[in-house]
Amino acid sequence: MGPEAARETKGSLAAAFGFLGTSGGEPRASHGEDGLPPVQAPPRRRLPLGAPLHRQPHRRLQPLGRPQARPPRRADVKAALRCRLISNSATTSAAVDGHVSHAFKRAGESSAWVLILRRSALEASGAIVDDAFTVECTITVITEIPDNVAAAAPAAPANVLPPFSGRGLSLSHHLGELLRRGTGADVTLVVSGKCFPAHRAILASRSPVFMASLFGDMKEKSSRSVEIRDIEPQVFGAMLGFIYTDSVPELDQQDGVVVAQHLLAAADMCGLDGLKIMCEEKLIAGATVETAATTLALAEQHGCPRLKARCVEVVAANLDAVMATEGYKHLMASSPLVMNDLLRAVRGRKS
Repeated sequence: MGPEAARETKGSLAAAFGFLGTSGGEPRASHGEDGLPPVQAPPRRRLPLGAPLHRQPHRRLQPLGRPQARPPRRADVKAALRCRLISNSATTSAAVDGHVSHAFKRAGESSAWVLILRRSALEASGAIVDDAFTVECTITVITEIPDNVAAAAPAAPANVLPPFSGRGLSLSHHLGELLRRGTGADVTLVVSGKCFPAHRAILASRSPVFMASLFGDMKEKSSRSVEIRDIEPQVFGAMLGFIYTDSVPELDQQDGVVVAQHLLAAADMCGLDGLKIMCEEKLIAGATVETAATTLALAEQHGCPRLKARCVEVVAANLDAVMATEGYKHLMASSPLVMNDLLRAVRGRKS
């Protein structure tokens, strides 16, 4: 290639890279065919070929006579810029990119420069076809809602209902209120002279014993009053509360173990398996030297194998201390056969 051809090629490349910069001086005005000079274009900023680009800050013009208002506080704007050189050649697979990310805190702020590749690498990449190349730019912006915007959000209209939460609307809550007020009660349960207004349908749906007595062939079917024996009023009240609400707050009190012992017997009598299991769990967790013997007798009488195994374990580990309690005497009088289980447990610990 001769000198003239080289200058021509260099000139064409400089024209193609005009947005990056020029190697010559400012464009000169020339007369057109009509003899008039063309309109002068604004001068371009000179940048050496291969230098990175960056956005120039600009100023906002305020109208005269109007005070400049302080702009509202905005949240930081996080942005990422990725510039990728796309190959225009079918035989070249050049794909070079550069990227930068920045958090903009105020207007007019600029990020760092993005350098894709230098001029020498660009000319050798094969991405230039017919004195042109393609750059793909991708801008990703992530904004955060500031606190003052969230606080200034309009309130919901007065006629809009709040979201349904269901809190305080449980069935057990309403049934407990029904029991407490006695509204619509159609049967009275008498326990040692104390009356408990109740509802036949609820009692029968929870207990097979009440189902048989209130809707079976027994005389209580047509009676407005039913007498309950072999149970204390306090214990029956706790059991009735469980029938309506499926909970027993009395088990969490200081004397919860004693209450659980009485309730377990009442639950077994009325066929309330759920209440029986709750009492059994309470007694298993609260088994001590003082309560192990009486609880063991209770477990033996009402068929609670898990509770019985736990009590046998406690008695065998503290046999001398348990034998000194009143509960041990009651155990020997009510369930003498349980002694066989105790002896086997004691031998197992010694072997």
